[in-house]
Amino acid sequence: MTTTASPDTPDKLDDDDYPAYTMGRAAEMTGTTPGFLRALGEHRLITPLRSDGGHRRYSRYQLRIAMRARDLVDQGTPIEAACRIVILEDQLEEALRLNEQLRRSRHDQEPTADT
Repeated sequence: MTTTASPDTPDKLDDDDYPAYTMGRAAEMTGTTPGFLRALGEHRLITPLRSDGGHRRYSRYQLRIAMRARDLVDQGTPIEAACRIVILEDQLEEALRLNEQLRRSRHDQEPTADT
C-alpha cells in the first residue's frame, strides 16, 4: 500500500525545517560526533526538536549550520567563536534578504514615468 501526499499538504521531506534526522544520522551526515552536535546546542547555535520519546531530531537547515561550524572548527577556530561567527553570518544573510525584499516592494510601488 502506498500513500501520496495531497496537493494541499507540503511534503515534509522537502521542508528544510522538518526535523527528519536522528542525532546519529545527523552526526554521520555532517561528519561530526554526537558530542559535537550537543556542544552546538550548548552554545545555542542549533536547537534540535525532540521526538515524543525525548530524542533529538535535526532538520536539513540545522545540518547545514552544523557543517559550517565544523568547517570553522576544523580550521582552528574555537567552537565558541565558530558558533558566534555562524550566528552572525546567518543574521547577515537574513538582513540582506529582507533588505532586497523591501527594495523590490518599494520599486513595485513607484509610479511609472508614463504619466
